[in-house]
Formats: sequence, structure tokens, C-alpha cells
Amino acid sequence: MMNKPIINYDELSDTLYVSFEPGEKATGIELNDHILLRIDKERRKAVGITFLDYSLLAQKADFGPRSFPLTGLADLSSELREIAVDILLRPPVNAILTLSTYTPSISEAIPITSLHSVPMSVAG
Repeated sequence: MMNKPIINYDELSDTLYVSFEPGEKATGIELNDHILLRIDKERRKAVGITFLDYSLLAQKADFGPRSFPLTGLADLSSELREIAVDILLRPPVNAILTLSTYTPSISEAIPITSLHSVPMSVAG
């Protein structure tokens, strides 16, 4: 059974920390310049997510939530990329991030994500 994540927001640095398993050792995966996914590779589980420039990520665009390319996935080994995508598609991460694809052409597919609303009232 999964506990509620621990959410901390640092207003000065505009950084939101979401911890699913506080204190667990983790491997950090830079999904892009603003999103760091912390995982336990052996158990294929999310340990936490860090959002840099959170207020920018959380802003709504004119036509719904903003989407951000997951440029960091291209820098990973195929094994680590597979683990990361698997974790992104499952709870608890998929309650915060939605994974999808932008296809600018028939031969190109860019993984993107959008951020769900994180309940800041529980952030400390």
C-alpha cells in the first residue's frame, strides 16, 4: 500500500520536491532542464520527483496545460530509458505527470509531459 507523497515547496528557489519514499537511495534521471525523476532502478519504482522553476511548469497555457519535451530520455541507455518510461506511466508518477508524444513529422516522435495540479496546500 502506498502512502501519500510528501510535498515540499521552496518558494525562494521555486522548487517543488515530491517524495514517494523518503530516505530511499535513488538514481536521478534528468527528464529535462526542469524535471528530475528519482528512481530505485532495482525495484523499478519512483522514489521522488523534483520540479525546478515549478511556477513556470504549473502555469496554464491558453489551450490547457503546458507540455514539456522529455529531452533527457534520449541521453539514457535503452535499458534505463525503458525503466524510466515504465515508471512514468504507472502510479504514483502518472498522478502528477502525463506522458504523451508530439509528432512534428511522420518519422519523428518526441516524448512530452504535462504536469497535473499538485495540491500545494499539503506542501510544507
